[in-house]
Amino acid sequence: MLHTLKPKFLSTLKGYSKEQFFKDITAGIIVAIIALPLSIALAIASGVSPEKGLHTAIIAGFLISFLGGSRVQIGGPTGAFMVIVYGIVTQFGFNGLIIATILAGIIMILMGVLRLGSIIKFIPYPITTGFTSGIAVVIFTSQIKDFLGLNIAEVPVEFLDKWERYIQTFSTINIQTTLIGLLALGIIIFWPKVTRKIPGALVALIITSVLVKLLNMDVATIGSQFGELSSDLPSISIPEITIEQIKLLIAPAFTIAILGSIESLLSAVVADGMIGSKHRSNMELVAQGIANIASGLFGGIPATGAIARTIANIKNGGRTPVAGMVHAITLLLIMVVFMPLAKMIPLTALAAILIVVAYNMSEWREFLEVFKSPKSDISVLLVTFFVTVLIDLVIAIEISMVLAVFLFMKRMADVSNIKISDLDASEENEKSEEEDGFRRKNKANKDNALKGIQVYEINGPFFFGATDKFLEALNGLGYKTKILIVDMKNVPAMDGTALHVFKRMMKTCLKRNICVFIAGVNEQPLNLLKKAEIYGMLIGEECFFENMDEAIQVASQDLSYTADRA
Repeated sequence: MLHTLKPKFLSTLKGYSKEQFFKDITAGIIVAIIALPLSIALAIASGVSPEKGLHTAIIAGFLISFLGGSRVQIGGPTGAFMVIVYGIVTQFGFNGLIIATILAGIIMILMGVLRLGSIIKFIPYPITTGFTSGIAVVIFTSQIKDFLGLNIAEVPVEFLDKWERYIQTFSTINIQTTLIGLLALGIIIFWPKVTRKIPGALVALIITSVLVKLLNMDVATIGSQFGELSSDLPSISIPEITIEQIKLLIAPAFTIAILGSIESLLSAVVADGMIGSKHRSNMELVAQGIANIASGLFGGIPATGAIARTIANIKNGGRTPVAGMVHAITLLLIMVVFMPLAKMIPLTALAAILIVVAYNMSEWREFLEVFKSPKSDISVLLVTFFVTVLIDLVIAIEISMVLAVFLFMKRMADVSNIKISDLDASEENEKSEEEDGFRRKNKANKDNALKGIQVYEINGPFFFGATDKFLEALNGLGYKTKILIVDMKNVPAMDGTALHVFKRMMKTCLKRNICVFIAGVNEQPLNLLKKAEIYGMLIGEECFFENMDEAIQVASQDLSYTADRA
C-alpha cells in the first residue's frame, strides 16, 4: 500500500545522474514551449481568461510531476475538459467552476487512496472512444466563430443551435481573419516537415501576431477581447462552499474526476510502453487530485495528464519528474516576462490550434474500428458520441456507463446456462464425459438406481442476470427425482441473488424430500456458501464432492441401498 502511494520523484532520485538532469531540463523547456499556446487557447475556449490556462499548467503541472506516479507525465489543461468547463462556467459561473474543480480533486484523492486506479482502466473502450470523438466534434464546432471571424454577439450553447447561428451569420465572414486562420493552420500542419525542435503552434502564433500588428489587420486578438493581461502570480483564494452548491456541482465534479482519471492513466500507460517503466496508478490519482485542488484554490481550471505533451517530453529525453517540474517553472518565467505580449495573439490563430487538437482527439480511425465489434459495443459508442455532442458530456458518461453495464450483464447472462440431465439409460439425455464414463462401468447393475438422479450443470458466472434460468430449471424437477446433483465445476463466482435462489432451491427440495448433492464447487462460491451457512448447515459437508464421479457414485449407492431395503 505504502509503495503504491510513493511518488515516482522520490524513486528516481536514487542513481540520478548529471547527464540525465540536463536532458530533463532540455525536455522541460521544449514541452513548456509546446504547452504555452495550448494553455492559452484552452483557457479561452473554456470560457475563462487566458492567464487561467497558464496558472493551471504551472501549478497543477508542477504538482502532477512532483507527486505523481509516473516518471514522465506532463500535466496541465487539456481538450477533454474544455467542453465540461465551458458548460460549468456558462451555468454556474467561474466560482462554480472553482468549487467543481476542488470537489473533483477530492474525489480523485479518494479513488487513489481506495486503490481504484486499476478499476478506472476497465471503462469500456467504446465509451472512451465515443466521448473523446464527441468532445473533438464539440471543440471543432466551438472554434468556427473565431476562425472565420463571424459577427456573433453571443454563441449559443447547444450544438445544433450553434450551427444554425453559423449558417445564419455566414455572410458576416471576415476574410482577413479567415486568411490568418488558414495561415496558422497551414503552419501548424506543415512546420514539422521543417523541424520538430520548435513547435508549429508557437511559430504560427508568432508569425500571425506579427503580421496582424504590422499590417494593422482587422483581426480580433486576445487584447481586443480581454484587454490587458496580468503577469502577476496568482494568489490563493478559498471559495465559500455551501451544501446546495455541492448538490448542484457534484455531478460535474464526478465527470471531471472520471475524465481526468481516464486521461491521466491512459497517458501513463502510453508512456510506460515508450520508456519500459511501470507507473503507480493510485499515486497518480492522488497527485491529480491534489493538483486540481491547488489549481482551484489558485483560480485555475481542471488539469490532467496530457498525452501529447507527455510523448513530447519522452521524445526530447525526459525520463524523470524533473522534466515536468522544469516545464512548469519555465512557463512561470514566460508568464512573468512575456505575458503582456500575449494580447497581440489573433484569436483565429488560437482557433487553428484547437482545430488541430480536435482532429487529433477525434481518433476517427479508432472510431471506425469499433464498427467491427459486436452490435452492443457499437450501440454504446454511438449513444456516447451523440449524447456528448447533442446533449451534455455529464449525461453522456452517465447513460453510456449504465448502458454498458446492462449490455455486459446480458452478455454474461447469455454465456451462463443450466443443463439438465437425468441419469437413466436413455441416449437422448445429455451427459457429461464423467457421467458417461461412470455409467459405462456400472450400467449393468445401476440403471434402476440412476433413474432417480437428476443433474443440474451450471456453466458460467452464477449471478443475478442468470438466476432466472436456474428458477426455470427448478420447475423441471422430475416427479420421481430422489437426488439432485448440482454440478458447479464451471461456476467461477456467484453473488447474493444467486445465493438467495440457491436457498429457494433447497426449500423446494426439502418439501419434496429430494436430497441435494453439490459437486466441483470452486473457492469463491464455496466461501459464499459457508458464510451463508448453507455448507455444513443447510447442506451437510458429506453432500459436497470434489467431482461428479464421486457424487454419482454415492448417489447411486444410496438409491440402491434404499431400493434393497424396500
